[in-house]
Amino acid sequence: MVTKKRKKIVNTTLTYIGLILISCICAGPFIWMLSTSFKTGQNIYDLNIFVSNPTLSNYTGVFEFLSVPKYIGNTLVITVSSIAMDVVFAALCAYPLACMEFKGKKFIMGALISSMIIPAAAGMIINYLIISKVHLLNSLVGVILPGSVKVFSIILLRQSYMGIPKEMIEAARIDGAKETRIWWQIMMPGIMPSISTIVIFDFIGRWNEFLWPIIVLQDPKKYPLATALQYLNGSFNYKFGYIAAGTVISIIPIIIVFLLCQKNYIEAISGAVKG
Repeated sequence: MVTKKRKKIVNTTLTYIGLILISCICAGPFIWMLSTSFKTGQNIYDLNIFVSNPTLSNYTGVFEFLSVPKYIGNTLVITVSSIAMDVVFAALCAYPLACMEFKGKKFIMGALISSMIIPAAAGMIINYLIISKVHLLNSLVGVILPGSVKVFSIILLRQSYMGIPKEMIEAARIDGAKETRIWWQIMMPGIMPSISTIVIFDFIGRWNEFLWPIIVLQDPKKYPLATALQYLNGSFNYKFGYIAAGTVISIIPIIIVFLLCQKNYIEAISGAVKG
Protein backbone atom coordinates (compact mmCIF):
# COMPACT_ATOMS: atom_id res chain seq x y z
CA MET A 1 0.00 0.00 0.00
CA VAL A 2 2.80 2.38 0.96
CA THR A 3 4.73 1.45 -2.19
CA LYS A 4 1.74 2.29 -4.39
CA LYS A 5 1.32 5.69 -2.71
CA ARG A 6 5.01 6.49 -3.17
CA LYS A 7 4.87 5.43 -6.80
CA LYS A 8 1.81 7.64 -7.33
CA ILE A 9 3.52 10.61 -5.69
CA VAL A 10 6.66 10.09 -7.79
CA ASN A 11 4.63 9.81 -11.01
CA THR A 12 2.62 12.93 -10.16
CA THR A 13 5.78 14.87 -9.31
CA LEU A 14 7.52 13.83 -12.53
CA THR A 15 4.41 14.74 -14.52
CA TYR A 16 4.27 18.23 -13.03
CA ILE A 17 7.99 18.74 -13.54
CA GLY A 18 7.62 17.74 -17.20
CA LEU A 19 4.64 20.06 -17.67
CA ILE A 20 6.53 22.95 -16.07
CA LEU A 21 9.53 22.37 -18.34
CA ILE A 22 7.30 22.28 -21.43
CA SER A 23 5.55 25.47 -20.28
CA CYS A 24 8.89 27.23 -19.81
CA ILE A 25 10.05 26.16 -23.28
CA CYS A 26 6.82 27.35 -24.91
CA ALA A 27 6.73 30.62 -22.98
CA GLY A 28 10.48 31.20 -23.33
CA PRO A 29 10.37 33.41 -26.47
CA PHE A 30 7.64 35.60 -24.99
CA ILE A 31 9.45 35.95 -21.66
CA TRP A 32 12.67 36.89 -23.47
CA MET A 33 10.80 39.46 -25.58
CA LEU A 34 9.15 40.90 -22.47
CA SER A 35 12.50 41.28 -20.72
CA THR A 36 14.04 42.77 -23.87
CA SER A 37 11.34 45.44 -23.94
CA PHE A 38 12.71 46.75 -20.62
CA LYS A 39 16.36 46.75 -21.68
CA THR A 40 18.39 49.71 -22.80
CA GLY A 41 22.06 49.92 -23.74
CA GLN A 42 22.39 46.17 -23.35
CA ASN A 43 22.95 43.31 -25.72
CA ILE A 44 19.45 42.39 -26.79
CA TYR A 45 20.61 38.98 -27.97
CA ASP A 46 21.68 38.07 -24.44
CA LEU A 47 19.52 35.17 -23.32
CA ASN A 48 19.54 36.43 -19.74
CA ILE A 49 15.90 37.27 -18.97
CA PHE A 50 16.71 39.16 -15.77
CA VAL A 51 17.12 42.90 -16.42
CA SER A 52 19.51 44.66 -14.04
CA ASN A 53 18.28 48.21 -14.76
CA PRO A 54 14.76 48.00 -16.23
CA THR A 55 13.42 51.05 -18.04
CA LEU A 56 10.23 52.13 -19.80
CA SER A 57 12.08 54.13 -22.45
CA ASN A 58 11.23 51.59 -25.16
CA TYR A 59 7.51 51.93 -24.44
CA THR A 60 7.59 55.71 -24.31
CA GLY A 61 9.60 55.69 -27.54
CA VAL A 62 6.95 53.60 -29.28
CA PHE A 63 4.19 55.97 -28.17
CA GLU A 64 6.22 58.97 -29.31
CA PHE A 65 6.95 57.50 -32.73
CA LEU A 66 3.54 55.92 -33.42
CA SER A 67 0.04 57.12 -32.69
CA VAL A 68 -0.64 53.94 -30.74
CA PRO A 69 -4.13 54.90 -29.43
CA LYS A 70 -5.31 55.62 -32.99
CA TYR A 71 -3.96 52.33 -34.32
CA ILE A 72 -5.49 50.45 -31.39
CA GLY A 73 -8.80 52.17 -32.14
CA ASN A 74 -8.64 51.05 -35.78
CA THR A 75 -7.83 47.52 -34.67
CA LEU A 76 -10.71 47.47 -32.19
CA VAL A 77 -13.18 48.60 -34.86
CA ILE A 78 -11.99 45.88 -37.26
CA THR A 79 -11.81 43.15 -34.61
CA VAL A 80 -15.06 43.83 -32.75
CA SER A 81 -17.06 44.27 -35.97
CA SER A 82 -15.65 41.06 -37.44
CA ILE A 83 -16.37 39.07 -34.28
CA ALA A 84 -19.94 40.40 -34.04
CA MET A 85 -20.64 39.53 -37.68
CA ASP A 86 -19.10 36.07 -37.34
CA VAL A 87 -21.02 35.18 -34.17
CA VAL A 88 -24.41 36.48 -35.36
CA PHE A 89 -24.37 35.23 -38.95
CA ALA A 90 -22.65 31.92 -38.14
CA ALA A 91 -25.20 31.28 -35.39
CA LEU A 92 -28.08 32.09 -37.75
CA CYS A 93 -26.63 29.90 -40.51
CA ALA A 94 -25.89 26.98 -38.19
CA TYR A 95 -29.39 26.89 -36.65
CA PRO A 96 -31.33 25.53 -39.67
CA LEU A 97 -28.47 23.17 -40.50
CA ALA A 98 -28.77 21.63 -37.04
CA CYS A 99 -32.47 21.92 -36.17
CA MET A 100 -34.44 21.93 -39.44
CA GLU A 101 -35.00 19.49 -42.26
CA PHE A 102 -34.97 20.78 -45.84
CA LYS A 103 -33.83 19.70 -49.28
CA GLY A 104 -30.17 20.21 -50.04
CA LYS A 105 -29.10 20.20 -46.39
CA LYS A 106 -26.44 17.53 -46.88
CA PHE A 107 -25.17 19.21 -50.03
CA ILE A 108 -24.77 22.53 -48.20
CA MET A 109 -22.88 20.86 -45.37
CA GLY A 110 -20.63 19.08 -47.84
CA ALA A 111 -19.95 22.32 -49.69
CA LEU A 112 -19.10 24.13 -46.45
CA ILE A 113 -16.72 21.41 -45.31
CA SER A 114 -15.10 21.21 -48.74
CA SER A 115 -14.51 24.96 -48.78
CA MET A 116 -12.30 24.66 -45.71
CA ILE A 117 -9.52 23.08 -47.78
CA ILE A 118 -9.26 26.19 -49.98
CA PRO A 119 -6.27 28.33 -48.87
CA ALA A 120 -7.18 31.79 -47.63
CA ALA A 121 -4.64 33.36 -50.00
CA ALA A 122 -6.53 31.92 -52.97
CA GLY A 123 -9.47 34.22 -52.30
CA MET A 124 -7.49 37.43 -51.87
CA ILE A 125 -7.58 38.39 -55.56
CA ILE A 126 -11.34 37.77 -55.79
CA ASN A 127 -11.95 39.65 -52.55
CA TYR A 128 -9.85 42.55 -53.76
CA LEU A 129 -11.72 42.77 -57.07
CA ILE A 130 -15.09 42.71 -55.29
CA ILE A 131 -14.03 45.33 -52.75
CA SER A 132 -12.73 47.48 -55.59
CA LYS A 133 -15.97 47.16 -57.59
CA VAL A 134 -18.12 48.26 -54.64
CA HIS A 135 -15.74 51.17 -53.91
CA LEU A 136 -14.65 50.02 -50.46
CA LEU A 137 -10.90 50.30 -51.01
CA ASN A 138 -9.02 52.34 -48.41
CA SER A 139 -11.84 51.85 -45.88
CA LEU A 140 -12.14 49.81 -42.71
CA VAL A 141 -15.33 48.24 -44.09
CA GLY A 142 -13.28 46.78 -46.93
CA VAL A 143 -10.98 45.19 -44.35
CA ILE A 144 -13.84 43.87 -42.23
CA LEU A 145 -16.23 42.29 -44.73
CA PRO A 146 -14.10 39.61 -46.50
CA GLY A 147 -13.76 36.57 -44.30
CA SER A 148 -15.88 37.90 -41.45
CA VAL A 149 -18.15 34.81 -41.38
CA LYS A 150 -16.02 31.68 -41.14
CA VAL A 151 -16.98 28.14 -42.11
CA PHE A 152 -15.29 26.82 -38.96
CA SER A 153 -17.64 28.93 -36.84
CA ILE A 154 -20.72 27.63 -38.65
CA ILE A 155 -19.68 24.00 -38.23
CA LEU A 156 -18.69 24.47 -34.57
CA LEU A 157 -22.00 26.14 -33.69
CA ARG A 158 -23.95 23.52 -35.62
CA GLN A 159 -22.37 20.80 -33.52
CA SER A 160 -23.17 22.78 -30.37
CA TYR A 161 -26.80 23.17 -31.42
CA MET A 162 -27.07 19.43 -31.94
CA GLY A 163 -26.02 18.90 -28.33
CA ILE A 164 -29.13 20.72 -27.07
CA PRO A 165 -32.07 18.35 -26.40
CA LYS A 166 -34.58 18.46 -29.25
CA GLU A 167 -37.40 18.11 -26.71
CA MET A 168 -36.78 21.71 -25.63
CA ILE A 169 -37.19 22.94 -29.21
CA GLU A 170 -40.34 20.88 -29.78
CA ALA A 171 -41.84 22.10 -26.50
CA ALA A 172 -41.19 25.71 -27.47
CA ARG A 173 -42.80 25.17 -30.89
CA ILE A 174 -45.86 23.59 -29.27
CA ASP A 175 -46.13 26.65 -27.01
CA GLY A 176 -46.26 28.83 -30.12
CA ALA A 177 -42.75 30.25 -30.06
CA LYS A 178 -41.39 31.39 -33.41
CA GLU A 179 -38.06 30.15 -34.72
CA THR A 180 -36.33 33.47 -34.04
CA ARG A 181 -37.42 33.36 -30.39
CA ILE A 182 -36.33 29.73 -30.04
CA TRP A 183 -32.97 30.64 -31.53
CA TRP A 184 -32.42 33.64 -29.27
CA GLN A 185 -33.87 32.47 -25.94
CA ILE A 186 -33.20 28.72 -26.00
CA MET A 187 -30.37 27.94 -28.40
CA MET A 188 -28.01 30.88 -27.95
CA PRO A 189 -27.65 30.54 -24.14
CA GLY A 190 -26.83 26.85 -24.59
CA ILE A 191 -23.90 27.43 -26.95
CA MET A 192 -22.05 30.16 -25.04
CA PRO A 193 -18.91 28.00 -24.55
CA SER A 194 -18.62 27.57 -28.31
CA ILE A 195 -19.24 31.28 -28.87
CA SER A 196 -16.41 32.05 -26.43
CA THR A 197 -14.15 29.77 -28.47
CA ILE A 198 -15.06 31.64 -31.65
CA VAL A 199 -14.45 34.98 -29.94
CA ILE A 200 -10.95 33.91 -28.88
CA PHE A 201 -9.99 32.52 -32.30
CA ASP A 202 -11.45 35.50 -34.18
CA PHE A 203 -9.85 38.01 -31.83
CA ILE A 204 -6.41 36.47 -32.24
CA GLY A 205 -6.78 36.23 -36.01
CA ARG A 206 -8.16 39.73 -36.59
CA TRP A 207 -5.98 41.48 -34.02
CA ASN A 208 -2.85 40.06 -35.62
CA GLU A 209 -4.02 40.47 -39.22
CA PHE A 210 -1.25 41.98 -41.30
CA LEU A 211 -1.40 41.31 -45.05
CA TRP A 212 -5.02 42.08 -45.98
CA PRO A 213 -5.09 45.59 -44.41
CA ILE A 214 -1.94 46.49 -46.36
CA ILE A 215 -3.63 45.38 -49.59
CA VAL A 216 -6.88 47.27 -48.98
CA LEU A 217 -5.72 50.41 -47.14
CA GLN A 218 -3.65 53.04 -48.90
CA ASP A 219 -3.77 55.50 -46.00
CA PRO A 220 -1.32 54.41 -43.25
CA LYS A 221 -3.40 56.29 -40.66
CA LYS A 222 -6.12 53.66 -41.09
CA TYR A 223 -3.78 50.72 -40.43
CA PRO A 224 -4.48 48.33 -37.55
CA LEU A 225 -1.79 47.94 -34.89
CA ALA A 226 -0.13 44.80 -36.31
CA THR A 227 0.32 46.50 -39.67
CA ALA A 228 1.49 49.78 -38.13
CA LEU A 229 4.22 47.95 -36.22
CA GLN A 230 6.03 47.44 -39.52
CA TYR A 231 7.25 51.04 -39.15
CA LEU A 232 9.15 50.02 -36.03
CA ASN A 233 10.85 47.24 -37.95
CA GLY A 234 11.86 49.67 -40.69
CA SER A 235 12.84 52.69 -38.62
CA PHE A 236 14.21 51.04 -35.52
CA ASN A 237 15.77 47.83 -36.78
CA TYR A 238 18.83 48.75 -34.71
CA LYS A 239 16.66 49.17 -31.59
CA PHE A 240 15.03 45.84 -31.11
CA GLY A 241 13.78 47.03 -27.72
CA TYR A 242 11.27 49.27 -29.51
CA ILE A 243 10.04 46.36 -31.62
CA ALA A 244 9.76 44.15 -28.53
CA ALA A 245 7.83 46.86 -26.66
CA GLY A 246 5.43 47.34 -29.59
CA THR A 247 4.86 43.59 -29.83
CA VAL A 248 4.14 43.32 -26.10
CA ILE A 249 1.62 46.15 -26.39
CA SER A 250 -0.15 44.31 -29.22
CA ILE A 251 -0.24 41.03 -27.26
CA ILE A 252 -1.76 42.41 -24.04
CA PRO A 253 -5.37 42.66 -25.38
CA ILE A 254 -5.20 39.05 -26.62
CA ILE A 255 -4.17 37.86 -23.16
CA ILE A 256 -7.01 39.86 -21.55
CA VAL A 257 -9.63 38.41 -23.93
CA PHE A 258 -8.36 34.87 -23.36
CA LEU A 259 -8.48 35.30 -19.56
CA LEU A 260 -12.05 36.60 -19.78
CA CYS A 261 -13.23 33.75 -22.03
CA GLN A 262 -11.04 30.89 -20.83
CA LYS A 263 -13.70 29.26 -18.63
CA ASN A 264 -16.20 28.83 -21.47
CA TYR A 265 -13.36 28.01 -23.87
CA ILE A 266 -12.18 25.12 -21.66
CA GLU A 267 -15.78 23.88 -21.34
CA ALA A 268 -16.17 23.89 -25.13
CA ILE A 269 -12.88 22.06 -25.70
CA SER A 270 -13.56 19.48 -22.99
CA GLY A 271 -17.05 18.94 -24.42
CA ALA A 272 -15.62 18.39 -27.87
CA VAL A 273 -13.10 15.89 -26.52
CA LYS A 274 -15.81 13.98 -24.64
CA GLY A 275 -18.01 14.03 -27.74
